[in-house]
Amino acid sequence: MLVIVAPGQGAQSPGFLTPWLEDPVFAARFAWLSSVAGLDLAHYGTEADAETIRDTRIAQPLLVATGLVAALRLFPHPGDFFDRIGAVAGHSVGEIGVAAGARAITAEQAMVLVRERGNAMAEAAATTATGMTAVLGGDREEVLAAIERHGLTAANDNGPGQIVAAGTLEQLAAFKDDAPAKARLMPLSVAGAFHTHHMQPAVAHLETLARAVSTHDPRTRVISNRDGQVVHDGREVLARIIGQIASPVRWDLCMETMADLGVTGVLEMPPAGTLTGIIKRALPGVETFALKTPDQVDAAREFCEKHGEASGLDLTPTWRMVVSPAKGTFRLDAEAAELDVLRAGAAIGAVASLRDEISVTAAHGGQVVEWLVEDGDPVAPGQPLLRLHPEGAA
Repeated sequence: MLVIVAPGQGAQSPGFLTPWLEDPVFAARFAWLSSVAGLDLAHYGTEADAETIRDTRIAQPLLVATGLVAALRLFPHPGDFFDRIGAVAGHSVGEIGVAAGARAITAEQAMVLVRERGNAMAEAAATTATGMTAVLGGDREEVLAAIERHGLTAANDNGPGQIVAAGTLEQLAAFKDDAPAKARLMPLSVAGAFHTHHMQPAVAHLETLARAVSTHDPRTRVISNRDGQVVHDGREVLARIIGQIASPVRWDLCMETMADLGVTGVLEMPPAGTLTGIIKRALPGVETFALKTPDQVDAAREFCEKHGEASGLDLTPTWRMVVSPAKGTFRLDAEAAELDVLRAGAAIGAVASLRDEISVTAAHGGQVVEWLVEDGDPVAPGQPLLRLHPEGAA
């Protein structure tokens, strides 16, 4: 099982884009996305210093554009490989890149969204002096308790020994003086408390823009930062990306879902290294590939061929698939089982796990063609549950 991941802000470094722009096709595609963003991203990726590219308004479009164009270099004909990719996941702003890569939104829509996201988050960060501090090591429960005690938010939960606390500078200073036992604190070079309530103004702005964004169901499983669930409805993918601006990144739950899927290989898009490092520690035995430079592309394709396998998703345009959001036991809704046509938003059942029970709905509605599971069946994240024909939608 192959999973493709995209890093978030902080993965960029001065000059990382230089070798990629030596390819004229890459350079031309990158220039197009730069034009959409209204920024000279080639300059920022080759000549700008670390402090300049730390700016949220620059870093976020730079990361998304790089990942999108590098994906076309890796998969010149993406449609030929969608059925071989088990899932995609992005950390924070990386979710915008994987949403476009999975064809839920277009590359141009992604660049407009990330431009506005970066601008809005920078404006929100300027209203109050806030920041983020990585908490490395320590007992997990003690770390979370200390974060809560000081009114902070666990803005990034990256798995064992890697939690990021975010809040006002005063709260972070008090947290430093009352650090959890055996934990090392490392202030992060960021503009503000991302993924907390301090970013709510940015959410409101993006929600307004999103009303004009057309979406499609993704061509592969998309693992959401919000809770690690697999999302297979384009509107929900977009809504989660926007809401996630002001809510914690649960990368720990994303990795749990990868494990539930049976992942054997994870490839990280450039600028790579951060997520593969986390995955090596959290998922021992899973092979990783950090795609950093273009001379690695052939080896990256071999890696994808080695780990890629049929995803099991029927992507024929005439069907609508309803898939499981998580691993668990499927409980069929008795009323849905008796219907030939389901309205949009109708409940079809729930997936029960040891952690919780998640309701499953038919987002688009349609004529029931085939139930692919029965009541009480164990299901995996992203497993097809029901096939619908859209002509039957109410």
